[in-house]
Amino acid sequence: MIRKFGRAVAFGLGAGATRAVYGELLRRSPGGASWWERTNYAGRTVHLGAGPAVAVGAALGALPSRTRGAAALAVLAAGACGAYDDVVGAGDPRRGFRAHLSALRDGEVTSGAVKLFGIAAAGLAAGALLKERPVDRFLAGMVIAGTAHFVNLVDVRPGRATAAVLTLGAPGLLRKGPAGVLSAASVGAAAAVLPDDVAERTMIGDAGAHALGAALGTAIVAGNDRAGLAAHAAGLVAAAVYGDKVSELARQVGETDQRTWTGRRR
Repeated sequence: MIRKFGRAVAFGLGAGATRAVYGELLRRSPGGASWWERTNYAGRTVHLGAGPAVAVGAALGALPSRTRGAAALAVLAAGACGAYDDVVGAGDPRRGFRAHLSALRDGEVTSGAVKLFGIAAAGLAAGALLKERPVDRFLAGMVIAGTAHFVNLVDVRPGRATAAVLTLGAPGLLRKGPAGVLSAASVGAAAAVLPDDVAERTMIGDAGAHALGAALGTAIVAGNDRAGLAAHAAGLVAAAVYGDKVSELARQVGETDQRTWTGRRR
């Protein structure tokens, strides 16, 4: 009963904090509309408030867990790196590891490179808090950073990233201990903004995608031993290598449902 209560509290904290922060950002938009409004793929103006909101929600939702320090570090650092790229790299058409690493070789430090190395460092730091042995710590860091990158890869259309977090995080709700609590935190935060995300009133941006991915990654780490971590890490590396194909698949999946939803909205 206590464990179930912990998961319920984590879900409620994640969802409630996300909605509260999101609503406040919609009302105030600190810094002006230029900081918060973007034009999406369909030419509609959307608000970026959902990104910071899910970062805060997922971090607060992890508080009932014994691994809350590692989860908060991973989620907030990933969200901050993503937010930096959302603002500084807003007009940069370059995407993917290769583009940013190529620019780095030419002496240019892009916002994407800052995000890449920042999230990798945060993942390794969180992994060091979650696991004891060096190999396990490294694998944990790969899973946390890799999951953050994966969720960002599928964030190519409204609702894709939040739906992915809900789908991948739902089985974790059945787990006992920290893994279940951390899964509930990420699922609660994603569920809180999914309707507005799908309806194209907001977008989670890099801040939200990376924060939710890091939250989901810490849940995976908390619930797996070395073999499980190695399997997840291998899958995430493959997803990164074939990132363009992953993004294209995410773009195609549910395209009919998206048109139906937005048609009803209008």
